[in-house]
This record gives sequence, structure tokens and C-alpha cells, in this order.
Amino acid sequence: MKIDRIESFLIGGGYVVRLTTDTGLTGVGQTACWGYPEAVSSIVTAFERYLIGQDPLRIEHHWQHLYRMSPFRGTALSGAVSAIDIALWDIKGKHYQAPVWDLLGGRCRDKIRLHLLGGAGTPDAMITAARETVEEGFTALKFDPVHHIDTGIDRMVKTAVDLVAAAREGGGPDLDIIIEVHRKLTPMTALTLAEALAPFNLYFFEDPIQIDSIQTQSEVARRSNVPMGNGERLTTIWEFRELLESGGPQYVRPDVGLAGGLSHCRKIAAIAESYHCAVVTHNFLGPLLTAASIHLDATIPNFITQEYSKRDEDEVNAVYRCAHRREGGYIPLPEVPGLGVELVDDLIPQRPFEPMNTGSTPLREDGSVAYAV
Repeated sequence: MKIDRIESFLIGGGYVVRLTTDTGLTGVGQTACWGYPEAVSSIVTAFERYLIGQDPLRIEHHWQHLYRMSPFRGTALSGAVSAIDIALWDIKGKHYQAPVWDLLGGRCRDKIRLHLLGGAGTPDAMITAARETVEEGFTALKFDPVHHIDTGIDRMVKTAVDLVAAAREGGGPDLDIIIEVHRKLTPMTALTLAEALAPFNLYFFEDPIQIDSIQTQSEVARRSNVPMGNGERLTTIWEFRELLESGGPQYVRPDVGLAGGLSHCRKIAAIAESYHCAVVTHNFLGPLLTAASIHLDATIPNFITQEYSKRDEDEVNAVYRCAHRREGGYIPLPEVPGLGVELVDDLIPQRPFEPMNTGSTPLREDGSVAYAV
């Protein structure tokens, strides 16, 4: 069996690849490098010179070859390797007539716990949103309580406290609360906010600062009095090892569409396990990456919860025919061969490419770039 054809698609906001073998098997994968999907597509085109004619079952060998075929690194490269890796695992599962989770070592759990991406912009609306989250069967909720980056720190902290207090009131003591601020804070403002939110017993505080320095991310995690989660933009085992070696977070956030696919994320999970660190897989880009993620989640002992957006269930995502179905706050493991996702070709034209990277960068009132410090 050999790889016979590679197709690239820009669907919605991202890049999707489909590999076809000379025996007719297909495998699909996706990148989480949503900022530069066109760059990922170009890299996969360069990969074709090597991949066409290769045995698709030699997944680790292909991973090493693609990652090291030139002396350059970065998220676009890792995103391209990730998409190919996921597609190769899909083919392997179909070849052996087994779910990918079975080939990755077998399941550690029967269903995957989800935390819902949700929340609301005012305390009253947040109470309602948290209550509805629990009523729907979710046991964890994630939201961003920092809506403005150029307000005074007192206003920023008090607004966040009010929203988190409302979520706790609406969700009750059994709802785990995760907050993410999308790297909008400086180390010192992050620590100030963490201290103010400590009384609400957060599950963890995710990615409060820019990702430029692994050492600084680790330092914030060490100094914080609430658990931290980091890593959704990291791409390699070496970065995650350095993050944890430096005394980093209690939760790591690898994204299978960015951190080397299923092959590499298994290794990241093992490194985290050696530090008694839990894995909270990152994904908000749709059903294909959700499917890939749950196969990883099923097989690692230190998995704790999977990020989930109800946009997965929107009609626009009918372009992905999926075997998995959410049941309340969980996804039972699919039993079909491969990932359990197929592209519906007739619907691809209905999901034209819409870049998520608008080219805008937040500015402060004085005109400077907001995230520079």
C-alpha cells in the first residue's frame, strides 16, 4: 500500500488535508495553525515530493522525515506535520479495521469529559449561562472574563471577579470553572488577577501572558496561587519539557493540530505524566480536530478534560460526517475504524475559506501595540 494522492482544502477558517492510497483508503487531517493556513498548505505541497509513493503505515518514520527535511522550525511547519500525521493514523485505523484509540494503546476510559466554551458578558447573563451549562450535563465551563485590555487594573480585576462570582453562583460548587484570557496580560497583572480569583477555587487559569518566553510562563505558574494551564501554542516535546522543567503549570494544553499530531502529542502527554501534570487537550476549530483529540484523550492516563465548542454541532460543519456524538457533557468513544470522520465533498463549496486572521493587532489608547510587554 502506498500514498497515491494528496488533496488540500481551505474549509471555513482552516486547512484540511486528505491522503488517498493506491488501495482506495483515505485519511483526513487538519492543522490548528489557523493564523496562517495558506502557509501550511504550501508546506504540505512541498511534502508531496517525499510522501507520494510512501507506505502510509510508517507513521513515526514519516514524522521524523518531514520535521527534519530542512533546518527550519515553527508553528506552520508543525501544523503541516500535524495534519499529515492525523491523516496517516486515520488510514492506519481503516487498514487494520480498528479505531485509532485502539492502535494508540487502547482506551483508558469509555467516554471523554468535555469543558464547554461559553460564558457571558454580564453577571446576570453569566448566572444563566452557567446554570444552563450544568443543566445540559457539562461539569466544567471555560470563559474569558477580561474583555478590555486598556482599562485600569482595578476595573479589569473587579469586572473579572464579578463574572467569575456569577459563574460560581449559577453553576454551583460542582461546576469546574476555567478562565482563559487569551494571553492579554503582563506577568504582574496576571498574578494580581490570579490572587483576586483564588477564593472561587478555579480549576485552572489558562495562558494569561504572551507565549514569547517559556521561562516567563513557568515563572508566572510558580508564583501564582491558582493552578495554571499552558501550551496551546507550543509545538514540540522539547518546549513542553522545558516548560515543566522550569517549574511550569499543573495542566498542559497540547493541540493535536499544532503539536505534531497524535504521534507527538502522545509523547507530550508522557512527559507531563512524569511531572504529575494533567493534560487538557486544546481545540476549538471543529469536528475533525475534536475527533482526533478524543482518540488521544482516550488513551492517556493523565487526561482530565477536552475543550469543546457547540459550534461543532452547527449545520455549517455538516461538511464533516462524524461517527462521534456528544451526550451531555461527554463524548462516548467511537467504535468505527480510523478517526470516524469523512469529508462530504458535495458540501465543501458551501464552506468557503474565511480567514480567521484578520490582520489586525490590538492597540492601546496611546497607539502602541498592546501585547508588546
